[in-house]
Amino acid sequence: MTATYQIDPAHSTAHFVVRHMMITNVRGAFSNMQGTVVYDPADLASSKIDVSIDAGTVHTRVDERDAHLKSADFFDVKNFPRITFHSKKIERSNDDELKVAGDLSLHGVTREVILKVEGPTQEEKDPWGNLRIGASASAKIKRSDFGLTWNAALETGGVLVGDDVKIELEVSLIKSQAAAA
Repeated sequence: MTATYQIDPAHSTAHFVVRHMMITNVRGAFSNMQGTVVYDPADLASSKIDVSIDAGTVHTRVDERDAHLKSADFFDVKNFPRITFHSKKIERSNDDELKVAGDLSLHGVTREVILKVEGPTQEEKDPWGNLRIGASASAKIKRSDFGLTWNAALETGGVLVGDDVKIELEVSLIKSQAAAA
């Protein structure tokens, strides 16, 4: 049976991981993710996902780095304030995983990305009477594919910021009242 869910931004996260100075990974996150999931476990072809993230909410725990990420060198939040994902195809990989192909729009560039999704969980009632499901998703992209090419050469060789970016999502979804009735 098809149900519509809204992302609960207070209990959902969008993280990224990128190599810094070819030595360590640096993590960042966005604190404002919204969207809708239409889910039918019996007919995944009729399911769809639409997500929007406020690019200006990027945070890495370092104010100077966050300001640089918001600048034209990276996300250019003045000209590209939102990061969006719209699914095109959802299929089951195995009992506990879905493969979601969709269009990721970032920095004015749209490319197809494949999300590996663990879940969704079984529907549960929360303490406030809402019905919820949850899922975890991950993908790997090249930031250069989205026009994010700023970098600095290191004196010892290599570059300051890696090109590969891991995306990690944790999503809590609340069933829409119209669908829950």
